[in-house]
Amino acid sequence: MKVYTTDKIRNVALFGHSGCGKTSLVEAMAYLAGMTTRPGKPSEGNTISDFDKQETAREISINTSVIPIEWDDCKVNILDTPGSLDFIGEVEEAASAADAAIIVVSGKNGVESGTRRAWKMCEKYHLPRIVFVTEMDIDDASYRQVVEDLQDLYGKKIAPFHLPIRKDGQFVGYVNVIQQRAKAWKQDGTVEPCDIPDYSKENLEMCREALMESVAETSEEFMDRYFGGEEFSEDEIRQALRANVAEGSIVPVLMGSNILCRGMFTLMVDVIKYLPSPENRKCTGIDAKSNETFEANYDFSKPKSAYVFKTIVDPFVGKYSLIKVNSGVLKTDDVLFNHHKDSEEKIGKLYVLTGSKAEEVKELHAGDIGALSKLNKVATTDSLSTKAHPIVYIRAGIPVPYTCMRYSVTKKGDEDKAATSLQRLAQEDLTIRIENDSANHQTLVYGISEQHLEVVTAKLMDKYKVEIKLEEPRIAYKETILGKTDVEYKYKKQSGGHGQYGHVKLHLGPSGDQEEPFVFSESVVGGSVPKNYFPAVEKGISEAVLSGPLAAYPVVGLSAELFDGSYHPVDSSEQAFKTAARMAIKKGIMDANPILLEPIASLKVEVPDANTGDVMGDLNKRRARVMGLNPTNDGNQVIEAEVPFKELNGYGTTLRSLTGGNGEYSYEFLKYQQAPREVQEAEVEARKDMIGRDEV
Repeated sequence: MKVYTTDKIRNVALFGHSGCGKTSLVEAMAYLAGMTTRPGKPSEGNTISDFDKQETAREISINTSVIPIEWDDCKVNILDTPGSLDFIGEVEEAASAADAAIIVVSGKNGVESGTRRAWKMCEKYHLPRIVFVTEMDIDDASYRQVVEDLQDLYGKKIAPFHLPIRKDGQFVGYVNVIQQRAKAWKQDGTVEPCDIPDYSKENLEMCREALMESVAETSEEFMDRYFGGEEFSEDEIRQALRANVAEGSIVPVLMGSNILCRGMFTLMVDVIKYLPSPENRKCTGIDAKSNETFEANYDFSKPKSAYVFKTIVDPFVGKYSLIKVNSGVLKTDDVLFNHHKDSEEKIGKLYVLTGSKAEEVKELHAGDIGALSKLNKVATTDSLSTKAHPIVYIRAGIPVPYTCMRYSVTKKGDEDKAATSLQRLAQEDLTIRIENDSANHQTLVYGISEQHLEVVTAKLMDKYKVEIKLEEPRIAYKETILGKTDVEYKYKKQSGGHGQYGHVKLHLGPSGDQEEPFVFSESVVGGSVPKNYFPAVEKGISEAVLSGPLAAYPVVGLSAELFDGSYHPVDSSEQAFKTAARMAIKKGIMDANPILLEPIASLKVEVPDANTGDVMGDLNKRRARVMGLNPTNDGNQVIEAEVPFKELNGYGTTLRSLTGGNGEYSYEFLKYQQAPREVQEAEVEARKDMIGRDEV
């Protein structure tokens, strides 16, 4: 592939609901560009962008892939993203590298939750966008309904550039609103002029008028001419539209059929014509030496710098760091500095990825997307520059994973292999998090959803031949006491030679501080327990509270006061007093009204107003306590609630079902509170075999 300068580059992300036709759209584009001899199909597992084994098996996109398409002496870097919310981290990464977007909408299914998420993503990253309506070859596809729904949601900025022409239920042509001309497809895929159907004339007039209003608003001169009844030339219209589309005040709506490869030619032409090249986009970082703003702005004449927006780790091919060049020109064998890791690395060869295939290039200009291989210290969201001019860019906001499962290996001895392999997957996907919960003897893997974690499990087997089993995580309950008691324990053991003797009397009660396991004090008078044994008594208490006598959970909030006891001048020892104290605590807790404490989360759920009742009803079933309900500016409601961690298992899937994929949630640990009696009884029964008897 030849080298392209900044003005000849377009970086365009494909967003949209799962199954709306993003991947098949890429196939049609690539076919028309001469990259393939026929378009691939996700159902046949032969597409350029869905090359991962799990993608072909599930027939969905799981990873963002880059497909550079050469068209009209330009290079359009297409970033094909997953439509499923399960892989939203991949979408964020693509958005951070894109300069514009195509929001793909199924003409059959219409505007879906993924469409609205795509729009929000474009707003978040200030991306100019085009809407492309697919499946127009299907008889019940409604382009008009899609446009009306989009206009209801986003107003007058939605501007259909084309209108469909149907004949005998077939998608045969389109009306160009700007030119006010109709064209029909011929058998060879080219178009020929045709008459505008009568049923399109009214819609054409309405769409044309809306476009003219938008053009008029670009300048006072145009406004005066518009109100004076003057017609704009086609060049004037396109120039005005180019400015409006680039700033996001107009969103063109186009359409086509991926299967028939119709509509892609005009789409590609409009991508190059209306969507901005990197040279028309802003890009700023921080000069790490001076701490001043660095205006990179994809200027090839400025010091070299790049941003790593994605990582691919393959056990056979190795590691690729996908980059966007933010300034300067990267060349083979350049040495780049990673300020985050304080390390320099020679980048060796430069690559352009087309799906899974890597092609060497001699240089990458500012604004272009490429790949570097085998940079071991470089991670996703890192910034690369020169040591003389170290530049740091803001890291993309990767979604926090809230779905958690406990994992274990199915084959003994695979523990280290599984941990290493999961870390490699986490390098590729930043929404995977591994956590070792030693307190509850479990290793946790976090993801966006249950399906996301299922894919992680399958990838481990596909790539690294490691099988793991996922189970619900153990909840981190704790034990404490509500009452007070005095407890006595005498540890006496006699065998040949010296025996063992330790005798303690303790006041037990709540300390009032559940952040600490226990508070120890002593009020021994008369030397009944010598001072040199006090540390041993405290050590015994500290061992006892690690696993409580109620359900073998850690004990918190305990106050223990040593007030009396006795000793033997020959047989007493630190070990004896430690054992006596440990056994006294075990006995005393059961006499002081022990209870189970469960962890409580502070939960925030954002849902459309229409779904609020259903979501709150579900929260009530989960023992949640709703604390507040706050409206947002976009017609949603934010429900704030306190809910037990136990009840959050599977919540993401339920919320998605209740809201049609439009709900979002987040939570964090808030506090511990007393568990209901039925929860306590169930845990005590489930863990009765874990209550061990101390060896004395």
